Amino acid sequence: MDKLLITGGRQLKGTVQISGSKNSALPIIAAAILTDEPCIIRNVPNLDDIGAMIKLLQFIGVSAKRREDDALEIRAEQPLGVCPYELVRKMRASICLLGPLTARLKKCKISLPGGCVIGDRPVDIHLKGLKRLGAKITIEQGYIYAQAQELVGSEIFLGGRFGSTVLGTANLMMAASLAKGTTIIESAACEPEIVDLADFMTKMGARIKGAGSPIIEVEGVQHLRGTEHDVIPDRIEAGTFMVAAAITGGDVEIKGVKPHHLGAVWDKLEESGVDVYRNGSIRVRRNTPLKPVDVITMPYPGFPTDMQAQMSALMAVTPGISVITEKIFPNRFMHVSELARLGANVSLEGASAIVKGVEKLSGAPVMASDLRASAALVLAGLVADGETEVKRIYHVDRGYERIDEKLRSLGAKIERVPEENF
Repeated sequence: MDKLLITGGRQLKGTVQISGSKNSALPIIAAAILTDEPCIIRNVPNLDDIGAMIKLLQFIGVSAKRREDDALEIRAEQPLGVCPYELVRKMRASICLLGPLTARLKKCKISLPGGCVIGDRPVDIHLKGLKRLGAKITIEQGYIYAQAQELVGSEIFLGGRFGSTVLGTANLMMAASLAKGTTIIESAACEPEIVDLADFMTKMGARIKGAGSPIIEVEGVQHLRGTEHDVIPDRIEAGTFMVAAAITGGDVEIKGVKPHHLGAVWDKLEESGVDVYRNGSIRVRRNTPLKPVDVITMPYPGFPTDMQAQMSALMAVTPGISVITEKIFPNRFMHVSELARLGANVSLEGASAIVKGVEKLSGAPVMASDLRASAALVLAGLVADGETEVKRIYHVDRGYERIDEKLRSLGAKIERVPEENF
């Protein structure tokens, strides 16, 4: 197991290339099993979560391998319908196999998923949607059993307590693509990752209308074909590097990104006194003091919950008082106690973090608790006095491709070293 050693105080300057979107690639990989023909998926990031999904596909008899050009080639001629706990527990996105396996095989068994511990994220909406399509669902001994003689299109409402569900929308789109008749998904997630999945599936021959809006219409077809597709850039990785430039008072150009995917992020950064230039790429520059802002996470196109922890790190060194309210996962503040070890002044009141900016942070050993919390600790370490030691970085490796190398190329003093075992 590795850890990151970061010596703070260096401005980040230069250019960084953003990798493909993890949150887009995972459901697209799952959708490839809707056909028995080969699918070639490009711009797939080399991440632990992607590796876990590939291993899971290989376990169920799907050919999944990276080519020399780093594209991922998948062929699901005769997939099995059993996904075991040992593999599924590592990653929540594995639940995305439930929809396509049910549609393709009419019968499957998949363990309830694992992933980051960031609060309650039940899959009941996924199951409700599949039931509406005619699947019989039971849960026994930690496994979801799905069975259907035939899936039939229906009208499905996917709204939940904290808004729409991205993975639930993806699952139902995939299941409905091979169902008989037309399915209307109401309160569908509008995230760019859903649009990317719909684009991929449309190339396969699926009939999908309205992706990117709250109402998606899927007309089922009998057969889907193989295709090729390029995954969209990772907007959360891009947003993280935007904050990295802002927190260090740097000047960074972020390439390979779609600026319109990050409207809420650059809006808040501009509000905080940061210059953000958008012209194909994104350039973030700060040479004036930061200003406090209030942030409320919301479903897309609102401020993304996956950027909340990073924004907390930025506000920790911003003079004044900022309030960050989490509307998607109200318990997603695991990073707060670790930021406090670096000297941050953050107090929690329900689903809100009250951040009182401090003049400086001080390096210390900290422990990553989840993917985005680990990114926040890395960002804080970039400006902390002395050395910050970030442990359990397998979390950050789940969602950031070579983050230490990319930061180092911008001038950060960051090193990956083996973590001592006691």
